Amino acid sequence: MIELVYNEWIKLVRKKRFYVVGLIIILFVGMFAYAQLVQERNAEERFGDIAWDEQLEQEIGNLESRLDQMEIPEEFARSIQAQVEQQRIYLEEGINPNETGAAMFLRMFLDNSGDLFIPLLIVVVTADLVSSERSAGTIKMLLTRPVERWRILLSKWLTMVMSVSLIVLFISLVSVLIAGVMFGFGGWTHPIIAAFSRGPGELTVLPHWQYIVMAGGLTWFAAVAVGSLTFLLSVLLKSTAAVMGFMLAALISGTILSVFIGSWESAKYLFMVNLRLTGYLGGHTPPVEGMTLLFSTMVLFVWGAVATAIAFRRFNRMDML
Repeated sequence: MIELVYNEWIKLVRKKRFYVVGLIIILFVGMFAYAQLVQERNAEERFGDIAWDEQLEQEIGNLESRLDQMEIPEEFARSIQAQVEQQRIYLEEGINPNETGAAMFLRMFLDNSGDLFIPLLIVVVTADLVSSERSAGTIKMLLTRPVERWRILLSKWLTMVMSVSLIVLFISLVSVLIAGVMFGFGGWTHPIIAAFSRGPGELTVLPHWQYIVMAGGLTWFAAVAVGSLTFLLSVLLKSTAAVMGFMLAALISGTILSVFIGSWESAKYLFMVNLRLTGYLGGHTPPVEGMTLLFSTMVLFVWGAVATAIAFRRFNRMDML
């Protein structure tokens, strides 16, 4: 099995798209960091005469006024309350939240890229793991070897998981390096609110490094689910372009649906609506009322497990010779 996985990994890293994805990550993270730098400079010019702690007090007052004066849904109210608690912690600890460090930048990047950007990269890398070999006919050579079909497919699935892990780690490393150069490498021990289940009194204070580890793990989990679905389509379809087209359409439609499906309760069972797992850590309002971190992880697990099972069943019975 180790030899099979090694051979599949070598085939993957020899593809140009693997390095194109790496270049895209570097460029995109660099653009995100530059945008954050511009935002900080604009804030300094706008509020240069106001101390950062005074700004925080004003923001807290504005948020509390919204809670008192507006009739808002309970989920949204809890999200605002989490922001208030976070601002108060910054005041108590003497931390200027407007000073972006490597830790804060990585946290923000993971929060904003886990539902679309990272899944898109996973699709690009893994879409042709099986389909390209079927269309080129090289899969027949693999099947003539004295190795069970399920072992061959398992080696490809494990290669997919390895590629997901590498992409998430590479994004984290590039984010820390670029943000560290631009903003400094600090902030890892700064406290941050983690709203796990979004219930009253259930907010937890964590150091940034622990929050980032959890956010990275959730991002990885969602990416593996996307990779498993892409893997299934790669088994079912010979055309890599068709695989990518289906997955890109699903991911983009999920981003659009998340904005408009508040009253469509059954939409919460769609995998693409549940990809932003890090939003639960930050206390963001879920797309559909009642969705929780446990619910979304279970939905993604079921989608990924069923897709993997169907892929193995289909591959074992498929006539390719």
